[in-house]
Amino acid sequence: MNRILILVNITGFIIGISYGLHGPILPVFAKNIVGATYSELGLIGLANFIPYMFIPLFVGILLDRINNGFLLALGAAINSASIYLLSIAHSAPEIMGFRIMTGVAHAFFWPPCESIISNQSSEKDRVKNISWFTMFFVIGFMIGPLLGTVFLEGLDITYRILFQITAFILATAIITALLVSKKKVRIHHERISFSSVKEMKRFPEVIVLLIFCTSSFGIILTIYPAFLNDNGMNDTDILLLYFVFGISRVVSLALAGKLARKTSQTLIAATIAVSVGLTISVVADSLITFGIALVLMGFGFSIFFPLTLEIILSRTSKKVSGKIIGAYETVFGLGWAIGPTIGGPITQSFGNHTPYLIFGIIGIGVTILAIISRRKLEPQRVLN
Repeated sequence: MNRILILVNITGFIIGISYGLHGPILPVFAKNIVGATYSELGLIGLANFIPYMFIPLFVGILLDRINNGFLLALGAAINSASIYLLSIAHSAPEIMGFRIMTGVAHAFFWPPCESIISNQSSEKDRVKNISWFTMFFVIGFMIGPLLGTVFLEGLDITYRILFQITAFILATAIITALLVSKKKVRIHHERISFSSVKEMKRFPEVIVLLIFCTSSFGIILTIYPAFLNDNGMNDTDILLLYFVFGISRVVSLALAGKLARKTSQTLIAATIAVSVGLTISVVADSLITFGIALVLMGFGFSIFFPLTLEIILSRTSKKVSGKIIGAYETVFGLGWAIGPTIGGPITQSFGNHTPYLIFGIIGIGVTILAIISRRKLEPQRVLN
C-alpha cells in the first residue's frame, strides 16, 4: 500500500472515531437534553443528509479539476466546526442548522477519498483498497463509542464537553488531508456538466438497492439510538451496541475482497440481513436481541458500499470517475434523507416500532428485485 493510501486510511480512521464518539449520543442528547420529539429527530437527520443530495454533484466536478487533498482538508475543517457548535445548541432548530454544516462537510470527505483511492488503484485492487479505507473508517466508528463510554461514565463529562472533545479529535484529520494534498493528482480539463446524473440511470437496480440500504441506514444513525433509549437501554448500553455494530461492519469489510467474487449473491444476502435485522428490532427487548439485529444490519450496510461502487466504476471510464462518484454519493444522500424524513413522523404518529416493521417489509420486495436482477449486479470491465 502506497503512502497516499495510508494517509487516506488514517484520515478515514480519525473521522470515523469522531463520528462514533458523538453520533450515537446525539439523538439521545437531542431528545433528553434539548427536548426534541421523534418528528424533530427525523428533521435533524434530514438536515444532516439533505446537503448530501446535491453537494456531491459539485464536489464530483471539482474532483477532476482540483487537488483532492485540499477538498478533503476543507471537509475536515467544516466538519470539526459543525460538531463543536453542537456543544452550544439549545434547541432542535439550532441542531438542524449545525447538522446541515455536517452534511456539507461529509460531501467534501467521502467523494475525495473515493477519488484518491480510485486513482491510486488498479482495477484489480480497487475493491480491496476501497474496502480497506471503509474498514479504517468503521474501525474508528467502532472505537468512538468505547471512548464515549470512558468519557461519559469514567470521567463523568457532559454531552456538550463530549462534542467539544470530538471536534478537536476530528480537526487532526486536517493535517493528514494536507499531507495527501502534497501528492500531485491527475487533473482533467473537461467541460463542466451534470451528465453524470444521466450516467447513473444506467444502473436502476443498483439505485433501488442503494436507496433502500441508505434509507434504512439513515434511520439507524438518526432515530434508532433514541428508540433504544425508550426501550430501556442507557447511554452505556447504546454505545456498546454501536460498538458491536462496528465490529460487524469491520468483519464484513475485511471479507469484502473475497465476497466481491460473488457480487450479486452477496448483495442479495445483504438485503436479507438488513430486512431481518430491522424486523428483529420490532420484537427485541434486551441488549442481546438488539445486538443480534445490529450485527445483521452492520453486515448488510457495510458490504453494500464497496460492491455497488465497484459495479458502477467497472462500467465507467476513469477519466470521468470523479463526476460519477459524485453522482453515486448523491444517491446515498437521497436515501439518507428519505429514511429520517419518513421514519421520524411514522414513529411520532404510529409508535416507535413501526418504521422498522415497514422497512423490513420493503426489504423483502427489494430482495426479490435483487434476485431477479442478479445478472445486472455483477461488475464488468471497460477500457479506461
